[in-house]
Amino acid sequence: MMRLYDRDSGAALEREGFRVINWRLSQRSLNPFRELAAFAQVLNAYRRIRPDLAHHVTLKPIVYGEGAAKLCGQIPSVNTIAGLGSVFSTTKWGMRPVRRALLMLLRPALRGSNSRTVFQNSENRDALLKDEVVPFERTAIIRGSGVNLKEFASRPEPLGAPVVMLASRMLWEKGVAEFVSAAQILRQRGVTARFVLVGDPDPNNPAPVPARRLRAWADSGIVESWGHREDMPSVLNQCNAFCLPSYYGEGLPKVLIEAAACGRAIVTTDVPGCREVVRHGESGLLVPPRDPEALARALATLLGDPALRGRMGARGREIVEQEFSEELVVQRTFALYRELLGGRWPDCRAKPHQGEALNARKTG
Repeated sequence: MMRLYDRDSGAALEREGFRVINWRLSQRSLNPFRELAAFAQVLNAYRRIRPDLAHHVTLKPIVYGEGAAKLCGQIPSVNTIAGLGSVFSTTKWGMRPVRRALLMLLRPALRGSNSRTVFQNSENRDALLKDEVVPFERTAIIRGSGVNLKEFASRPEPLGAPVVMLASRMLWEKGVAEFVSAAQILRQRGVTARFVLVGDPDPNNPAPVPARRLRAWADSGIVESWGHREDMPSVLNQCNAFCLPSYYGEGLPKVLIEAAACGRAIVTTDVPGCREVVRHGESGLLVPPRDPEALARALATLLGDPALRGRMGARGREIVEQEFSEELVVQRTFALYRELLGGRWPDCRAKPHQGEALNARKTG
């Protein structure tokens, strides 16, 4: 089995027993020579290794990986679309040709009889079905990548001034500016709380929040900026309420599942992916995207009612246990592998860590 990843997760894969092949892939590049070289690296790896199954994650690895799989004798493949991303969510005119070109490349990539395309929410699937990108019978819904319920355990809220946290890549489309504006509104209204940003800008995304802007917000005292953190279970348990005002092309934000697993009430936007996790009035509150005033009102509701936060946090934990556990995601993913590999599946299952991973090492 070979897996194509779009994040720099090589060390974690090596700890699981995979041999990692670093793949020089630029998420933002439109340079045809650089892209041809990236495709050639995948093709050469597939020709050398001859994987029994390929699992491609995110759009560009799907296009290149599926192309290589077809040229190497129709290697069975699973393609996970973890959200449609900024290419589909942005309203910028300059991205329209890129979106059209991507759809043209995805159509031949996703129509193979020995491939399956996984979506994290039904709305993303409906969008590509409408554009006739993939046949319905070759699709599946697996809602997110799951969460380890033991690692992300519910803990009592911290004492002191309540903490509202946004943890994410620092991208404009994740609603970072709206979060800061809501914090300003609440401070002006005399609400006592700490507002915390956790995460760094992503230089490979077309719309990162500049580091200097994050520093300016922190220096002004509007928000605290904790930067990138690895210890997310501990970090999430340091907040009283969680917030993700995203209008990005989400699949299903893992951080929302993690926050709910930690028993935290959530305020997020009423957009695809986010509303898959948060049930309005049950486990949190949904607000319109790009609306700092509505966001401030929802946060004020939670900040002013600890009992409501407790009920919503408990309900969020229940939802995650029932629908978003890591075990469920693994079972459903293995079912797709079994469907594609047929009688060869038991051999793969008996040796789960014998494989190679082509790890996308992003460049500018």
